[in-house]
Amino acid sequence: MTALTHPLLEACGVRHGFGTRDVPTSAQILRPKQVHGCLVAEIAATGKPHPTEADAIVASRASTPGSTIGVVTADCVPILLATPRGEWVAAIHAGWRGLAKGVIAAALQRLASEGVQLKELRCVIGPHIGPCCYEVDALVYDAMQEAFGDSAATAFEVTRPGHWKVALGQLVQRSLHFAGVSPEHIGELPDTCTCCHSEVFHSYRRDGEASGRLVHFIQVPEP
Repeated sequence: MTALTHPLLEACGVRHGFGTRDVPTSAQILRPKQVHGCLVAEIAATGKPHPTEADAIVASRASTPGSTIGVVTADCVPILLATPRGEWVAAIHAGWRGLAKGVIAAALQRLASEGVQLKELRCVIGPHIGPCCYEVDALVYDAMQEAFGDSAATAFEVTRPGHWKVALGQLVQRSLHFAGVSPEHIGELPDTCTCCHSEVFHSYRRDGEASGRLVHFIQVPEP
């Protein structure tokens, strides 16, 4: 199986892909060391991400045309973003810790500082663990309540005392919307729970330390 694509990003003229088990990593994909935080990396003059530890990365056609950036996941949520003509692209790794710390807002603020109109961004949410398989305890629930307030409630479903199933994709959509992205410019791949589909995706929740990683990438167009 090849990498998965989405019409929203195809319309921007950017090469991109959400990883499956059969999509190998590549040294040409520039990505930071992910630490479940909220720092945002860019491509430095050395051709490497700076800072080296971050959970989002951005790139522009003006400074690094043709470069390919990305993130890896194994249940967390990957988000790929582009401006309508591909002048800027970004990749975000959002697990529950990153969502609580505001990694999505941090990445979008970085783009906004460069003059990007956030309401025009095209954003696609990639394969991640679904609420069907993702049960969490009070640590995650309390962190999301603090980060999202009352709006987090509908993303959680009680399963047993002190435990909930959570829809990470819903929280990502809210983060994007709250930051200023238009709802009609937010896409999602259907039926892509990483834990359910063992034949297609890696999953840390399902396979533990033996799990591989899914590679997600987006390329800055050439001038």
